[in-house]
Amino acid sequence: MKSRMPPQAYIDQAWFEREQMLFFKPLWQFIGLKMMLSHPNAFITRTLCNIPIVVQNFNGELRAFENLCPHRQNPLQQAPHGIRALTCNYHGWSHDSDGKVRRIPFEDQVFRYGEQERKCLGLRRFALSIVGNLVFVNLADDPKPIERQFNPDLLESLRECSEAFDNEVIMTTFKGRFNWKLAYENLRDSHHPRYLHAKTLYQQAKFEVSIDEENVRQARRLMDERVQGEEQAMSLLRDFSSGGLDVPMEQMPHYPWHDYVERFGDKDWYYNWLIFPNLHIASGSGGYSFIIEHHIPVAAGRTDFMVHYVTARKKRRYAASAAVLHAHMMGAEKVLREDINVLEKIQSGLHLGAPSAVLGDYESLNSIIETWYLDVMEKRIVL
Repeated sequence: MKSRMPPQAYIDQAWFEREQMLFFKPLWQFIGLKMMLSHPNAFITRTLCNIPIVVQNFNGELRAFENLCPHRQNPLQQAPHGIRALTCNYHGWSHDSDGKVRRIPFEDQVFRYGEQERKCLGLRRFALSIVGNLVFVNLADDPKPIERQFNPDLLESLRECSEAFDNEVIMTTFKGRFNWKLAYENLRDSHHPRYLHAKTLYQQAKFEVSIDEENVRQARRLMDERVQGEEQAMSLLRDFSSGGLDVPMEQMPHYPWHDYVERFGDKDWYYNWLIFPNLHIASGSGGYSFIIEHHIPVAAGRTDFMVHYVTARKKRRYAASAAVLHAHMMGAEKVLREDINVLEKIQSGLHLGAPSAVLGDYESLNSIIETWYLDVMEKRIVL
């Protein structure tokens, strides 16, 4: 079946900007790990939909705000993560858990704000939802409940797997020169690992290609009928995210550090969670460790791969834990680089006159997502 995605969807910056408003802004988006926010005044910062965001711990409660001081728009928190009060380093303004300005040094002598003006000073707050150890935010003015986007079974699966995460985290960011949609299309392609990852990932997990005949019928039907109304749109959206056991591992090795952690599950399988639109969680060690990939759209042809590595929760501390995480990062980088290299080559070859892709029936879910996505972009459905 022929893809309906025009090359503009991957290369045009105006398309990208419209996509941020129509598509990403109404959706719940992963922003970080709760374990990194466990201490009072702990924070993380990210930029989603071109909006700088800070998630901050206020005495055990997490709040999400626009990361701009109302005085001169200086970022309140300037590191990717840390522990620091929500205070501007430019003029010393501090903020409380509601985002209101709590203290302005030399306020009476220098600023002389009137009472009503003072009351209006504050930060824009965003909706926040916690699923196990995963933190999501929604940037819409009137966000839908997170249960409208993800089905209950998936949320429970995410809660269970993420609560198995240890609180020691190592992270890195890869700067990809490709559109974020190429990443999710690649992740939902179970056929490419035998070729692209033949000497790495495919040695451990023999991913099988299957065709869902019902998805094939639905993909072809949607190409003619399009998405009919909000209820069908939200029902389809919930089907775009899934996860859990994927395929058996081939001769999974046992390492001494395995004895020091509480393994998630008891099966020597590859675990795989694909959370639409841009979160991927996997365990290539049968539940002993996890990789959490957050694909952050930066521009039409740029995507940040922010990657966290964790083991399962420790039974007790052990001296080699940091080395274990570093080894995971180095091993996973080989696979990620294989993906990134091919996605960058695809992106570099796209142009306004490029032909559309021709999808196989095993890619029917990607075809369904395309139709749904284009209906959002054409405003036939509103999220």
